[in-house]
Amino acid sequence: MTETFRPPESADRAGAGRAGLVRNAARNNARWCDAVCRAHGTPGAFTAESWTSAHRTPPLYPDAVTLTERASAAELLARIDTGAPGCTVKDSFATLDLSAAGFSVLFEAQWIHRPAGLPAPTPVDGVRWDVVRDAGALASWAAAWAGEPDEGGPAGGAGGGPFRAELLDDAGTFFLRGRSGERVVAGAVASRSGSVVGLSNVFAADGDTGSAWAGVFRAVAERWPERAAVGYESGDDLDAAIRHGSLPIGPLRVWWHPGRTDG
Repeated sequence: MTETFRPPESADRAGAGRAGLVRNAARNNARWCDAVCRAHGTPGAFTAESWTSAHRTPPLYPDAVTLTERASAAELLARIDTGAPGCTVKDSFATLDLSAAGFSVLFEAQWIHRPAGLPAPTPVDGVRWDVVRDAGALASWAAAWAGEPDEGGPAGGAGGGPFRAELLDDAGTFFLRGRSGERVVAGAVASRSGSVVGLSNVFAADGDTGSAWAGVFRAVAERWPERAAVGYESGDDLDAAIRHGSLPIGPLRVWWHPGRTDG
């Protein structure tokens, strides 16, 4: 079972505190989604309540992310394309009901928050962590993330998926990698914004994401000791993140639309 985040405050203030942490995490995640879309030449747009893309986003990335509990479903849906298959909405506070608009729930997860200043986890022996600096190294990182052989192709190709080399020029984006020798054995994306570092795409080549989370949290603590680590996870990855000091701070829901079926 996951533990419940209970700050040492009154119940009302605790709820407000959790909501504020989720808002920070959601905005950070939207910033990362926008960076991916910009790298593909289709940037989205921010309002006070949401981030949206008028164009279909790269695979695995949402067409909208809500930024507050008060986000309007009608206004959000007016700014995205539900006609082409695969439109998705990240309902950051699990407060929307998009079923009447033809959406169904794709998955649910928990936002996580690891406060700044916690002791860094002990890294796995023989694995050293650094930041990807060039397109060739990003191609190797992307191949390891996808579980594919590293053939040295350009990032953003068949093995690169959404991770185009243009992301290396984004000042807030960092591809963390753990290497044994020269082989990439673990990694994650770190997206820096405001007072937090968002973590996503955490992976381990051997499937042991528990050790990957230890290395990723240590890398964040060493590079950005003044910033909390945030993200969202479910299942074994959520359990691993909690074991290494993260707190579950609130639910999120991702909605999916099949697209028009009228031909």
